[in-house]
Amino acid sequence: MEQHGLTLRQRTKIAQKFPIQLEEKIVAFQKEVINLRKERNNEPSQIGNMDETPMTLDIPIDRTVNTKGDQTVLIKTTGHEKTHFTVVLTCMADGTKLKPVVIFKRRLPKNAKFAAGVIVRPQAKGWIDEDGVVNWISKVWDQRPGAALRKKSLLVWDSFRAHLTDKVKEKVKESARTSQVVIPGGLTSILQPLDVCINRPSRTGWSGCRQKTGKLKKSGHSDNCAVGKKDAWESIPTAMITKSFKKCCISNAMDGTEDYISDSENDTNTGSDDEEEMHCADHISEVEWKELFGNSSEDESDFDGF
Repeated sequence: MEQHGLTLRQRTKIAQKFPIQLEEKIVAFQKEVINLRKERNNEPSQIGNMDETPMTLDIPIDRTVNTKGDQTVLIKTTGHEKTHFTVVLTCMADGTKLKPVVIFKRRLPKNAKFAAGVIVRPQAKGWIDEDGVVNWISKVWDQRPGAALRKKSLLVWDSFRAHLTDKVKEKVKESARTSQVVIPGGLTSILQPLDVCINRPSRTGWSGCRQKTGKLKKSGHSDNCAVGKKDAWESIPTAMITKSFKKCCISNAMDGTEDYISDSENDTNTGSDDEEEMHCADHISEVEWKELFGNSSEDESDFDGF
């Protein structure tokens, strides 16, 4: 291996596989956005992006200090590395952050109260489905600033199948003068603002479920996770959001004076090789979900939270 310049390395990134005819699909997406903006004259405050992100309560480390030469290295965990939930984030091109939605697998206690500024919902599998998207449109998108005035809006999201059902399309049409643009499959890491600059620092800032020592807080305190995600979301700078939309060529000035921003270096993606970054696929089946997070019904049988 040394003769060929090879060495054992830890994985640093799971890269998204780009589709064939990459440039053509990017240009087609940008043309659709530009044409809609010219036709509807959308304000930056009415151009939004929504994305769902799967998360786990605990992410065990891959490295630890151990006696040299040991064949087996054990790392203690909280047992919740496969206890997952979903976070739905929405932001506007002017930097406005809408309420995050946190979806837990477990049933919520009756009369449960959660912190203001975050929406908490239960779902049988802890992820978002068609009904979850419809609920998001009613509780988040239709509550954005300017919606009551029925300002023309533009919603950009990926080709996740729950976004493209007839029920969701009808709900979007009923929404206050909203047009939608679907990001081509496999291009979210290039064309989705939340993926390009925002999701990673949002994950990094999430600490609501952890004590100062890094240990997971006691189960049963689902509000800790909701509040932690809300605080991490609110900590994202407005300038980062506006720049992310421009890097994706969604809200740039129509006269072309801001086109250079899309070609600039993405400062938010810098980091050490030991940091892991994961781009989620646009489509994820139930089988793929179980491969990533395990069978929740079995792994969480003794989990008392949420």
